[in-house]
Amino acid sequence: MKRLDPWALDELMGHYVNYRKLLSRGAPLPPETDFQLYAVATRFPQGLAAQVPLIPTAWPGVFDVIWGTHPVRLIVLSAIDRHPRNAAWELFSVQQDRIRHGAQHYPWRHTGARELLQQLYLVYVLEEPSMAYTMDEFIREAHQDLLQGLTPEERQAFLARLDPDERLRGLGPEERLRGLGPEERLRGLGPEERLRGLGPDELQQLKDYLKRLN
Repeated sequence: MKRLDPWALDELMGHYVNYRKLLSRGAPLPPETDFQLYAVATRFPQGLAAQVPLIPTAWPGVFDVIWGTHPVRLIVLSAIDRHPRNAAWELFSVQQDRIRHGAQHYPWRHTGARELLQQLYLVYVLEEPSMAYTMDEFIREAHQDLLQGLTPEERQAFLARLDPDERLRGLGPEERLRGLGPEERLRGLGPEERLRGLGPDELQQLKDYLKRLN
């Protein structure tokens, strides 16, 4: 996690300048009033406060910093109001009680976003001992968790999108035939193939089946 210090504010200004130039596309630069610069800190930046004034605003945990000729709005996540309007900010706190408060009050528009954010917390915030250490591992574990969390209906819908070869890939002969009755197993086979492919119990089932037909 990057420390909020003078160099970080210099970087913020650099990104602001580059973005403003990019938007112009060779035309006159967009007016400065079209932009508002924000900095977010998880804790109060004591080092920065010792070098430049942090001007309190009407909102707890929110300050203004004059950097050069530009005001920067600073939001300190550990000091903002515990209010539903701040739920989005609390999601990025390092205090677990604030994260829970934010998660309870944030108006989630998509359930997948909440699940993804939970996974990110395990990796970056909550320091889960079994967390993934690479992005590839994280994506693989996220896919596995997604598959395990599917309902029977969702799992069936997913399987229906696969072609038969993909659905049967990796299954042995016994697994492929499991659940099929004798008549289904024998369908499409010649007489010799039918008998050769049956075990003692299945032969007896076939005899019983033929008796019923007669």
